[in-house]
Amino acid sequence: MGPVRPARAGDEAAIDAFLARHAETSMFLRANLASHGLSGGDHPHATTYHLAPVSGPVRAVFGRTRNGFVMCQAPEADAPFAAYAKATAGETVEGITGAADQVERLIPAFGLGQAAFRLKHAEPLMRLSLSGDLASEDVIRSPSGRDIGLLEGWFLQYMQETGLAAEGESARAEARDRAARAISGGAMRLLLVDQAPVAMAAISARAGDMVQVGGVFVPRLLRNRGLGRRVTAALLDEARAAGAQTAILFANNDAAERAYAAIGFARIGWYRVAVLDGSARIGGSA
Repeated sequence: MGPVRPARAGDEAAIDAFLARHAETSMFLRANLASHGLSGGDHPHATTYHLAPVSGPVRAVFGRTRNGFVMCQAPEADAPFAAYAKATAGETVEGITGAADQVERLIPAFGLGQAAFRLKHAEPLMRLSLSGDLASEDVIRSPSGRDIGLLEGWFLQYMQETGLAAEGESARAEARDRAARAISGGAMRLLLVDQAPVAMAAISARAGDMVQVGGVFVPRLLRNRGLGRRVTAALLDEARAAGAQTAILFANNDAAERAYAAIGFARIGWYRVAVLDGSARIGGSA
């Protein structure tokens, strides 16, 4: 496929058309493009894009967010992982996400060994048609400022359990930041039982008529009561009413996969989330 090139103004439609053909594993790439454009800005999810080939129809797209997460959609056998690594050599990377097999090809191209990662596992990728009514009778609401302390604790536990963060002040700072963004962003919903929050879930990405669910969490003392399934179903019932036709997610563990299957999700593939133990330079070392 040859070298890659930076995306430039006017490429947006071609990029999105290519990504839409691989929609289930391109949600973050598409959502960031729609929200932040090509040059990004200072938002943590603002993304710098590279394309291949240099001319002609788009056959591969790579993106790196401002906060150091790399995403890829390069499904062909001759995909230019090494060329992308060369084009971005020296940039900082915190993690890599995408179709499981593609991430496995990008990691060595970046010069990263297996030991560099705190988290690196393939998760079941699942899809659900929202053509029918999920008929949830549960009550959900957006979080508000009064929930900040609760959400900080929930996010800290969520990140530690999923491997997204370790112990220490940096994890607590990230939890505070996530809680603040959950309150201001509008995508998070809290499930209420007797008017008290008992679980959370969010729409982590939107692209066209598709939504991606993320951040599903139930605190330890309230688990094994079906609350994760209920908050997800209520969230998707709301999304369906707003026009979404398809939902996707990736399950972090077997119990989560069973809960999503009970709603109607079916496994369609594998998605890999690889988070480094610290940061690294592309083509360099951690």
